Amino acid sequence: MTDERLEDLLRSLAPQVLAALLRRYGANQFDICEDAVQEALIAAVQQWPASGRPVDPRAWLVTAARRRLIDQIRSESSRRERERTQALLNEPLADPPLTDADDSVQLLQLCCHPALTTSAQITLTLRAVAGLTTAQIAHAYLLPEPTVAQRISRAKARIRQEGAVFPAPVGADDRLEAVLAVVYVMFSEGHTVSTGDTINDVDLTDEAIRLARMLVAALPASGEAAGLFALLLLTDARRPARTTGTGRLVPLDEQDRSLWNRELIDEGVAILERSLPGRPAGPYALQAAIAAVHDEAPSSEATDWPQILVLYRLLERQTINPVVTLNAAVAEAMVLGPAAGLAAIDRLVRSGRPVDSQRVSSVRAHLLERDGRLPEAIDEFRTAARGTRSTPERDYLNARARRLGG
Repeated sequence: MTDERLEDLLRSLAPQVLAALLRRYGANQFDICEDAVQEALIAAVQQWPASGRPVDPRAWLVTAARRRLIDQIRSESSRRERERTQALLNEPLADPPLTDADDSVQLLQLCCHPALTTSAQITLTLRAVAGLTTAQIAHAYLLPEPTVAQRISRAKARIRQEGAVFPAPVGADDRLEAVLAVVYVMFSEGHTVSTGDTINDVDLTDEAIRLARMLVAALPASGEAAGLFALLLLTDARRPARTTGTGRLVPLDEQDRSLWNRELIDEGVAILERSLPGRPAGPYALQAAIAAVHDEAPSSEATDWPQILVLYRLLERQTINPVVTLNAAVAEAMVLGPAAGLAAIDRLVRSGRPVDSQRVSSVRAHLLERDGRLPEAIDEFRTAARGTRSTPERDYLNARARRLGG
């Protein structure tokens, strides 16, 4: 098993192993359960390449994590705390055999601790359960890595102040806003990996889609859960055409739409048709509607850009998100001309809101190219290339600059 495949396997199993320990010993043991899982993952990385992958990797990890959990409890300096916790280990909350029971959504809800702010809930859950790195979370929220690390540390400290107890969710829709955001960020990072040699992390996007499907099953009346699920399906449908056989990135307007997954598109559109009528559209539903307009168009030229622009305007009223504003600028350029889109980007930059400067340069480069301002476009493409840590994206941007420069 290659290092990359092993890493993907362990990342997919980590939330399941953590859930198994929390079910067995209780949510008030979250910190030490998380530490035990991390130590088990490290042991797997060290041992499996030499000894071979076990027949049941999940069971191996659960057993290893449980042993480390017990060792950690036994080594506590406080005798009273050690005796109390040892008693809990001797009489766990539940002691079922390992099954295929999937508590993934419940674990997300559990980790979105009600004593934390929504942003802290999302950050901690992305790190502890979804397995995203601090750098990936920082990239998603346009924050410095030290800020995210500090947010995670403060969240854990606040939970300890609350007695290290994680109150169980009171229903399927409890803490829904944070859970939806976690799934959305998971998918976004998997769809366009922020660093490395590949543009997609299929395991991460598949896991996000699986969680979204479970949320819709648990909350059939939730328009935003349905909207998020539809958005993920409609976006993932374009994945087969996003890269060439050699891994070169292909922009949306140049993609071979015959490669798009029509089954996912049909499913996503059907979800929107069932869930949108009769209720106000939230941010995820609006993004899904935009994705549906793209997916149902036979070509970029035939896309209903005026409708997309209207949807983005509605979306901007509901969320303060520079990525939404950048995408709206592209739609504005397609409807009113590239100069209008460039003016919208300039207004965003002058507003002082946090922006992804690399993405701004990339969008500006494309609009400058459409406006015929090639020397400026070349400069922006090169600036954008220097600002990304994604190899496929950097190669694409540099190739674009070279093509314009002849």
